[in-house]
Amino acid sequence: MSVLGRPLVHRGKVRELYDLDDEHLLMVASDRISAFDVVMDELIPNKGSVLTAMTAFWCAYLGDVAPGSLVSCDPEVIELMMPGFREETQLHGRSMVVRKADMLPLECIVRGYLAGQAFEEYQARGTIHSMVAPKGLRLADRLPEAMFTPSTKADEGHDLNISLSQAADIVGSEQLEAAQAICLTLFSEASKRAEAAGLILADTKFELGFVDGHLVLCDEVITPDSSRIWLASEVEPGSVPPAFDKQPFRDWLSGLDWDKQAPPPRVPADVVATTAARYREAYERVTGESLNDWYGQES
Repeated sequence: MSVLGRPLVHRGKVRELYDLDDEHLLMVASDRISAFDVVMDELIPNKGSVLTAMTAFWCAYLGDVAPGSLVSCDPEVIELMMPGFREETQLHGRSMVVRKADMLPLECIVRGYLAGQAFEEYQARGTIHSMVAPKGLRLADRLPEAMFTPSTKADEGHDLNISLSQAADIVGSEQLEAAQAICLTLFSEASKRAEAAGLILADTKFELGFVDGHLVLCDEVITPDSSRIWLASEVEPGSVPPAFDKQPFRDWLSGLDWDKQAPPPRVPADVVATTAARYREAYERVTGESLNDWYGQES
């Protein structure tokens, strides 16, 4: 598989990476949606464009905190590096040229609120990623301070939540401290932007890598796939908040008689449409821009 003669180097659940040259990759976000490590058969319209557009927004917004590997999403710029791309209109708006990076082998998760797997662990053991946590917390409670809670980055199967000491064993104390400092600052600045838009950034996953010896922000950044984004006015601790992310889709799947193994269940048209609208609204609320103005959208 290739794009304009550039070979496919990796195909994930949502993205493909193509080798562009010695220093760059072309990253293409599809409209596929996955849950519980299973990719659904149905596509979510414009999902790949939302993921790409939000990543571009956050890379620019957070550029003073940490440089990003993103070079450009502009089809005209990509055309200069990849002649013929201008005609590949189905890729416009969902593609970005990125610098090649030596990836840090950790998922760098930051949590500002208690939810998801962290809440499940807290309920069972009173800890968060094996770290001591305050007593008496409820689902969707704000944590006393944002927590850096890494996980492994599995090539196959599930990532595993780990403690800071376990993460240090993987990457070393110096790299872990640098990653922690960067990610906590990124989360703090992004949370302020979300708050101004009437949203809560409950948690998110960052990916970092080394380019020219410096840690940079890679892959997707604060998207509905990699984050929990809640409507601030309707968060009630103890209950699941209304969300502009993938969690409502997971919740819908969890209500089915499905063993969370392939093959996936059929996703009805109304669930596809609702999910697509949720992704679009996440982008437009956070950025203050219309998705219609993004590359590749029909006017």
